[in-house]
Amino acid sequence: MNTNSAKHSIIGLFALLLLAASPARAFDLQPFVQQAVPNLVGYLQTNTVNPPGNESRGVAYLGRLLDEAGIDYESAESAPGRGNLWALLPGTADANGRKAPALVLLHHIDVVTANADYWRVDPFSGDKVDGYIYGRGAIDTKGLGIVQLQAFLALAASGQTLNRDVWYIATADEEAGGSFGAGWLVENRPELFSNVGYLLNEGGSGRRFAEDVAVMVEVTQKVPLWLRLTSTGRPGHGSAPQVTTSVTQLVRGLERIRETDFPVNIVPAVAAMFEGLAPYQDEGKRNRYANIAQAANDANFLLGLRLENPGAHALLRNTCSITRLQGSGKINVVPAEASAELDCRLLPDQSPEEFLKELRHIINDENIAIEKIMGFTPATSRTDTPLFKAIQKIADERHGAQLVPTVAGGFTDSHFFRDLGITSYGYSPFIFDASEATGVHGNNERISVSNITNGVESFYQLLEEFTVQR
Repeated sequence: MNTNSAKHSIIGLFALLLLAASPARAFDLQPFVQQAVPNLVGYLQTNTVNPPGNESRGVAYLGRLLDEAGIDYESAESAPGRGNLWALLPGTADANGRKAPALVLLHHIDVVTANADYWRVDPFSGDKVDGYIYGRGAIDTKGLGIVQLQAFLALAASGQTLNRDVWYIATADEEAGGSFGAGWLVENRPELFSNVGYLLNEGGSGRRFAEDVAVMVEVTQKVPLWLRLTSTGRPGHGSAPQVTTSVTQLVRGLERIRETDFPVNIVPAVAAMFEGLAPYQDEGKRNRYANIAQAANDANFLLGLRLENPGAHALLRNTCSITRLQGSGKINVVPAEASAELDCRLLPDQSPEEFLKELRHIINDENIAIEKIMGFTPATSRTDTPLFKAIQKIADERHGAQLVPTVAGGFTDSHFFRDLGITSYGYSPFIFDASEATGVHGNNERISVSNITNGVESFYQLLEEFTVQR
C-alpha cells in the first residue's frame, strides 16, 4: 500500500466528516434584494403604454434577466408586439409520486398612459428621488413583477427542493381587459394551467394606519360592465337648432344616469372587509365599519364616505361612470349619431341582464341604444387555504399584521383564473401609506426603495414557506 495515498485518504475522510458535521452554509438572499431596484428602473424605462401595448419590449427585458440567471422561459405574441412570457421552476414529486398544486406568480407588462407635463420627472425615466422610484407602472404592476422575479430567481438559486411547480408569468393587455394577455393564454395555452391550484396577482397590499399595519388580500372584485350608448336623430345645420337631436337626447339620458344612486347592497365579502378594517378606524367610524349594513342606512354616513373615500363607497352599490363622449366631427354640424361610454361596475351577486333592464328604464328613451362592450363573470376565492395561511404567517412575522380579505372596486386578470377554479389572491408584499397610492393611473406614480427591497425579502419568505418541500 502506498503510504502517501493512505495518508491522503485518511485526510480526505476526516475532511468529509468535518463537512458533514458542519451546518449547511446559509443561502445569501441579499444579492437578489439589491438587484431589485436597478432591475425595476430598467423595466420602468421600457415603454409599454397600452394602447398600443408593445409588451414584447417588456418580454425582451424580462427574458434578458432570466437568461442571465440561466433560467429557461417561453414567450408568445397574441398579436404583433403583444408579448407574453412564462418560466417554470419544477417541483419534485413526493414518495407517493404526487406534487402539490402549482403556484403562479402573475403580473401584467402593460401600463396606462402618462402626461409628462404633470409629472415631477419623466414618467419613463425610473428616476430615484427622496427614496422613491418614479415611473409609470412602479406600482401597477412593474414593481410587483420585479419583486416576484427576484424572489423567483432566488428560489431557483437556493437549490431547495420544491413541493410544487412554481410559474412566473408576465402578460399583455390587462389595462384593456386582458384579451391579448391572460385571456389569450387561458384560451391558447391551457396546458400551462392544467395543474395550477393557486395564483398570486395584483389587487392587495399592506396599508399603514398610524402605528398599525393591515395586509389586504383581494379575494373578489366588482364585475366590470362596459357599455356604449348610441343616440340617433335627424342631422342638420348648427345654425338651425332643433327641438331634439341625437346630442340633446344623449345628454338627457346621461343626466338621468348621473343623478341615479343605485340601491345599497352589502354583500357578505364587503361586510367582512369593512369589519376587518374597523379596528384601524378612528373612534367615530369604528362601530360604523364593524356594522356597515346598518350604517349604510344612514344617508349622511354614505355621503361622508363618498366624499372621503369614494373607492370604499363604491363597494356598497352598483356604479356607473360616464367616461367618454363623441358627437359631431364639426362644430356647425348636428350629427345623426352621438355616443357615450360608461364604466359600470356591478357587485358580485348582481345579474348583468337585470342591471341592463334597470338602466334602460332609467334612460327611458327608445332612441338611445345600449351596447355591451365588455363584461366578466363574478367569482370569489376562499380564504381557508394553505396559501392564505402562509400569507398570514408572513404578515404576522414581518409586520405584526392581520390579513383583511378585500373586494376590489377595479378588476384584474384574476377573474380569468377564478373561472378555471384556481384560488387567486391579490397580494403585493408592500406596505403603503395613504399618500403613496395616489399615483396609480395618475401623476407621479412611485414606490419606495424600501418597499421594493423589503418586498423581495417578504415574497421570498412566502415562497419558502409555501413551496419548499419539508
